[in-house]
Amino acid sequence: MLDTLTQGDPAFADDVLTGLSQPQKTVPCRWLYDERGSVLFEEITLLPEYYPTRTEAAILEACAADVASAAGPGATVVEYGAGASVKTRLLLDAMQDVHCYVPIDVSAEFLAESAARLEADYAGLQVVPVVSDFLSPIDLPAESEGPGPAVGFFPGSTVGNLTDEEIADFFERARRDLGDGASFVLGADLKKSADRLIPAYDDAAGVTAAFNLNLLARINRELGGTFDLTRFIHEARWNEARSRVEMHLVSQGTQTVRVCDAEFRFEDGETIHTENSRKFARGELSALAVRRGWETTEVWMDDDGLFSVMMLKAA
Repeated sequence: MLDTLTQGDPAFADDVLTGLSQPQKTVPCRWLYDERGSVLFEEITLLPEYYPTRTEAAILEACAADVASAAGPGATVVEYGAGASVKTRLLLDAMQDVHCYVPIDVSAEFLAESAARLEADYAGLQVVPVVSDFLSPIDLPAESEGPGPAVGFFPGSTVGNLTDEEIADFFERARRDLGDGASFVLGADLKKSADRLIPAYDDAAGVTAAFNLNLLARINRELGGTFDLTRFIHEARWNEARSRVEMHLVSQGTQTVRVCDAEFRFEDGETIHTENSRKFARGELSALAVRRGWETTEVWMDDDGLFSVMMLKAA
């Protein structure tokens, strides 16, 4: 059985109360992904402005056979931040006799639904979901151990949500989790014009805005918040100095909001910083990975150089 996040989850409450107390108010992006947030994010991936998903999928379709060949038969696929596991199917279709698939995600309900769909579509595939934040230490279930090596999978450029320190720690933990002989397939968005980036994070249909504002609805529901969602708007900003798109929720007017037993004042135009989506220079992630027990064996890109998929090997 999957453990679900309870209402009033202490970690959620702590992150929200701590983050809203900072000079630049912030809430970690992992809390965007409750069940509703996960559904909205899957809608985002289908939007015409959102190039990363379809670009990465095309790259994975082209390189899946190479990944399967490197892994060999009997491998265990471990996906960090699994979501709907859509791109995972490209690997599963190419791999031989997969021993086990371990999707890791924070949204228990969404994870259970995705796991059930995979089990229905892939007869005989053992799916062992793990409800966890991939930035936390993860104990892989005993049934995940099989005759072949582990293959880590981290698509979607989710790595761009992390700082250098978090990326380094993640690489180190994944090396320890996956063990000797492991491979790691990683998607990363590349640096490009802000004119291409901003529409991808502020679409004309308003789906990304709904995704971002859903965080406030979650705070209201789970932590007794009093946010008026009509008095905040979504904004995507390009931060050139840090090579990242930032998502903010911008206060429309001066207002005071309660969360749990605390009050937080917002000035007109003040923001809650909810997510970073960093864009990488070629070779930047390889340099971080090599210091944490990995070596880069392959890098695939689309013809326009928008996105890259890397394959790492445990050093």
